[in-house]
Amino acid sequence: MNKQTKGAIGQTKLEKVLKETKKSFIYVGFFSFFINLLMLVPSLYMLQVYDRVMASRSIETLILLTIIVAFLFLTMGILEVIRSRILVRIGNKIDIALNGYLFDVIFNQARLDPAHASSMPITDLIKIRQYMTGNGVFAFFDSPWFPIYLFVMYLFSPWFAAFTVFAALVIMTITIINEKTTKKDLIDANKMNNLAMQYLNKNLQNAEVVHAMGMNENIKNRWLEKHHTFLQIQSTASDKAGKWANMSKTLRQLFQSLTYGIGAYLAIKGLISPGVIIAGAVLMGRALQPLDLLTNSWKGFADAKEAYKRLNNLLKEVPELPETMQLPAPKGEIRVENIVVAPPGSKTATLKGVTMMIPQGTAVGIIGPSASGKSTFARAILGVWPLVAGKVRLDGADIHQWDSVDLGKYLGYLPQDIELFEGSISENISRFTEVDAQSVVEAAKIAGVHQMILSLPNGYDTIVGAGGSTLSGGQRQRIGLARALYKKPPVIVLDEPNSNLDEDGERALLNAILQMKQNGSTIILITHRPNILAAVDNLAVFAQGTLTMYGAKNDVLAKLNQNAKQKQKQQAQPKQAAPVVKMTKPGETS
Repeated sequence: MNKQTKGAIGQTKLEKVLKETKKSFIYVGFFSFFINLLMLVPSLYMLQVYDRVMASRSIETLILLTIIVAFLFLTMGILEVIRSRILVRIGNKIDIALNGYLFDVIFNQARLDPAHASSMPITDLIKIRQYMTGNGVFAFFDSPWFPIYLFVMYLFSPWFAAFTVFAALVIMTITIINEKTTKKDLIDANKMNNLAMQYLNKNLQNAEVVHAMGMNENIKNRWLEKHHTFLQIQSTASDKAGKWANMSKTLRQLFQSLTYGIGAYLAIKGLISPGVIIAGAVLMGRALQPLDLLTNSWKGFADAKEAYKRLNNLLKEVPELPETMQLPAPKGEIRVENIVVAPPGSKTATLKGVTMMIPQGTAVGIIGPSASGKSTFARAILGVWPLVAGKVRLDGADIHQWDSVDLGKYLGYLPQDIELFEGSISENISRFTEVDAQSVVEAAKIAGVHQMILSLPNGYDTIVGAGGSTLSGGQRQRIGLARALYKKPPVIVLDEPNSNLDEDGERALLNAILQMKQNGSTIILITHRPNILAAVDNLAVFAQGTLTMYGAKNDVLAKLNQNAKQKQKQQAQPKQAAPVVKMTKPGETS
């Protein structure tokens, strides 16, 4: 029974993880309590030194006070380290709890909506973790202590307390202005940077075409235009943020210095002792420090806030994948029930009302003109694209009831665009699972690529670049075929498997299909080349997104030939000439 977890309704995965870290934040608050309590020590030490030690001239009292203060400062330092380490571990816990899940989300999103595929969610998670492990977050734990410091300042003198409130209001006003004036620019800068990076990444994938056709400068200029717009917006935001942050810092230093003047005036009037002057100035600096830190770290907080919002919205839009019960290994019977399929992000169906039954161990050839829906049919069979309507069933079970990782073990797929991944040839064939040497070699032999691999510098341990750039198109296709045949999956889908093959390669492909049929695999073969159809049992003909013919290969070919002859005959028949009517006068001969 499927267990559908909450997606758009209820808590997202991010909110759940943050809730689970609540206890750790309580510990941070607990240590912050003692740290801020100990922050009173410098003021009290100054007060005692100036009012007690200087008056009594007692060296013993000074030494004792200094030892106590040194111990308390050491304790405070240890608590600061512990608090920082807790925050680091909270950040790591959030990252570890979400990074694997986000990886699945962005790959699932890329499958369902390729136009909006992006690795930005991983970057957003890193931004959140970096902010949470930085100094900026301490301001939120230390700022609530401002009333306590204010109360102590009031005990020193109500004038100190009033001036501290005034200074705090000024700094808080600057913080609010900073947030209001930079928020929009920061959001726009992030959006433009994302657009520029997506544009660059997409064109990097076509670097060969860009170079060969001399498009470098044009592509570069378009990227630079986007990048310069990003720099301009970000510079504007940074200038504004820097202006307000520096103003806050300068004013804090000014206010702390003015405290000495206020204290001196009060001391002259006999309202406070000289020791209170120093103690009050030190305490005021400590009271305003979290507010100043909040202003200086506001850009980081704003970035982390926007990253959280983007990430949380994504997780609301993309529900958690349902947990599915593991089904028994399929044998390979496929039933297609009136399916309608549209490409991700499109409302136009490219496959309409297709129904087909493929018995286990049958090889089916799929033919038809370009854009007739053949590759769409392959993606539907594999469960890669969602269905608008209908069902694809594997051994009676809806293909989407299967867990994709579990189902992948029983499917072999060779797409039109061969993609090999960075790693060794053996790792690519084994699909980056634990390499089973015997199965890897067996798959390579069935694909007829074993000897070719042995001829490479390091054989099966030869490292191929991303996309298999170190191999030719034919070599990539044959290694891709071996990957599709690895461990003899019960269902194999081959989309134009001979597009890059020479005569020897086609012969090896034909032998591989025949051998996999003998092993009982169900094979779906999409091709434009008729010579490879010798290996199939049934033939399906697609045209304009519909299944126009399906049946035994010889019957379908006979009907196709018959239709072709009829069409040829119709085209060859001369058109009847229209009767010529001549206009003559009565009595005239034509």
